[in-house]
Amino acid sequence: MARRSGNSTLPPPLEMACLGALWTMREGTVRDVSAALASRQSFAYTTVMTLLERLVKRGHLTRRKAGRSFVYTPVRDPEELREIAIGELARDYFSGSRAALRQWLDRTETSTPQAAPAESEPIDTALL
Repeated sequence: MARRSGNSTLPPPLEMACLGALWTMREGTVRDVSAALASRQSFAYTTVMTLLERLVKRGHLTRRKAGRSFVYTPVRDPEELREIAIGELARDYFSGSRAALRQWLDRTETSTPQAAPAESEPIDTALL
């Protein structure tokens, strides 16, 4: 999985996976999140606990004590993070223009993949 830029407000991929599991469950313990992630990849209990604590520290989750465990709850819904992600994508790759991002998406949806340049064709003309 690719890392996000250092100035991103979005969680990195593993934290995002934990957050996604909690969105589905609405709330859960470390064991609940570990079980939800197990279908993709098995993580140590302490790894999931660390990921959830990072999400709490960054303000993406809250936690409350329930017996001997903490129960974690998402602060933001998926739509809010999706909005942030689109904003960052537009900022980083389209000079902040969502219209330019939309145009690019529309173009790529309707275009067909281009064939690779022929071996005999010079590389500088193949890129034009």
